[in-house]
Amino acid sequence: MQKITLDMKNISIEFPGVKALKNVDFTTETGVSHALIGANGAGKSTLMKVLSGAYNHYTGEIYFNDEKATIRSPKESKEYGVQIVYQEVDTALIHYLTVAENIMLNHMIESDDKSSIVNWREIYKKSQEILDNMNVKISSKKLVSELSLAEKQMVLIARAISKDCKFLILDEPTAPLSSAETEELFRIVKDLKKKNVGVIFISHRLPELFEICDEITVMRDGEFVVKKDISKTTPNEIVEYMLGRKMDEQFPQKENVIGEKLFEVKNLSDGEMVSEVSFHVNAGEIVGISGLVGAGKTELCKAIFGATPNVTGERILNDKVLSIKSPHEAVKQGIALVPEERRKEGILVSESVAINISVSNLDKFCNASKFLNFSKEKKVAKDMIGSLGIKTPSHEAKVQNLSGGNQQKVAIGKWLVTDSELYIFDEPTKGVDVGAKKDIFELIYSLAKSGKAVIYASCELSEILGITDRVYLMYDGKIVKELKTSDTNEEEILYYSTGGNNSGK
Repeated sequence: MQKITLDMKNISIEFPGVKALKNVDFTTETGVSHALIGANGAGKSTLMKVLSGAYNHYTGEIYFNDEKATIRSPKESKEYGVQIVYQEVDTALIHYLTVAENIMLNHMIESDDKSSIVNWREIYKKSQEILDNMNVKISSKKLVSELSLAEKQMVLIARAISKDCKFLILDEPTAPLSSAETEELFRIVKDLKKKNVGVIFISHRLPELFEICDEITVMRDGEFVVKKDISKTTPNEIVEYMLGRKMDEQFPQKENVIGEKLFEVKNLSDGEMVSEVSFHVNAGEIVGISGLVGAGKTELCKAIFGATPNVTGERILNDKVLSIKSPHEAVKQGIALVPEERRKEGILVSESVAINISVSNLDKFCNASKFLNFSKEKKVAKDMIGSLGIKTPSHEAKVQNLSGGNQQKVAIGKWLVTDSELYIFDEPTKGVDVGAKKDIFELIYSLAKSGKAVIYASCELSEILGITDRVYLMYDGKIVKELKTSDTNEEEILYYSTGGNNSGK
């Protein structure tokens, strides 16, 4: 099979107030898995959006096999065999359509057959064949709205490889996947490489990149830093390239003083996934909720926050049994949730940073006549931008133009304005680089040190061990074990997360 080389030369692009890319070079070829890495805001996703045709106002050139390419639209990019799977899966799928319709969507739209009659049998057959070849156990007739986050990711990958694909771009592909699903994705990537497809990984998970990739390109502040063979470098060296300095200790020193019980859940169920869950969080304590993907962590967080109907059981805050039927009631009673899917549930992507910061507590920004005090909103937004280190040209910048890590800081910042008693973080570092992770960890510690109760839900075991005081492990919608973090390790956490029990140990 003939190799195809991809060369992006002197790529630059600007957005209002931001020069996102500055004369960036990027080179790879088919049959190679290439990691593209950098801190949030480094420009890696922007560079791949240029390649995929999402942005057309860039300067610079793109070449395939030394022949200049014209890519100013997604359609032109696909004609060169470039396919991209974005990190935010929910914005790329049509939930009321079936799996087959989503996989074959491009075929249906771009078909040369102008007949108004759709051969549904063929649509379902072809899509199911693609899924079967990927070893993905999903029915092509199932509605996308019924799928888990991991299954939606697989559907997007199936759509991408359903077309003639020479270069497949995967933006944080393993973020919603379990260990088993990640292994399956890596098997698919290896098969694609054998078929002479070039795979470009955008990811912050360095161990995975060193496992699956052949080459790595590092970017920083919109510029190319270095390209290396993965076998000739180390994770620590890559982190230093990313940050432009030596990596400090990731987790802050624990100085939080743990007080009395502040929040408690008794026999909480949501009628679907969560079943008879009971646990408590003390003032000044960070409690982990961990388990494998699908264990029920996210569902538990939503049930506590009133984002799920038909919740039974008790939620007790400061010795008071709460009546929570909606997120609005949860916020009024002192509970805040930073959700896993930030673009879908955590932020208003098309609004400004200032609006996002103020939206959770508008009363604070209104005068006696209930009119919004814009100068106060502006001041608080600027203060929050400074204290959280949000990289943005101004408080008026749209959140959709910020990097993933800075979007996450905005999602957290809006709750700091409310001064809640209980803070729930669901996978808060998903898609966030090592530098921004440290900022988020320090922020969470500061909440605990101020006497707040914190729930930290994550399947990242290193983070659970690094940041929490105690951890509850979930399996099949139930809490199966409580552990003191300082007395446990990854092996024990994985044992209970996979269904282990005391009698079998």
